[in-house]
Amino acid sequence: MTRKGLGEFEQLVLLTILRLDGEAYSVPMVVELEERSGREVSQAAVYIALRRLEEKGLVSSRMEAAATTGTGRERRYFRVTPEGLVLLRESRRTMDRFWEGVEAGLEKA
Repeated sequence: MTRKGLGEFEQLVLLTILRLDGEAYSVPMVVELEERSGREVSQAAVYIALRRLEEKGLVSSRMEAAATTGTGRERRYFRVTPEGLVLLRESRRTMDRFWEGVEAGLEKA
């Protein structure tokens, strides 16, 4: 069985979708990512990550018609799939195991 992994940025994108009430389009995602990470995030990087996540089955998307968005433009909204939630939880548990016991070493550095 091929194991799907999550890169750091992919994790951040998934967490951002969850922070934005579980469904979001790219512009608020970029803003949230920049505010929380303290670094500049390009919209293109978010699109690429979202496409990769969708190909892995970790997010799903839907288009909303221009008439309903209030902007005159169609928007693609993304939602984390149940498989994406499972992988996020696994990723967090893995990172928690790695962080266990290293706090003291960080203080010494």
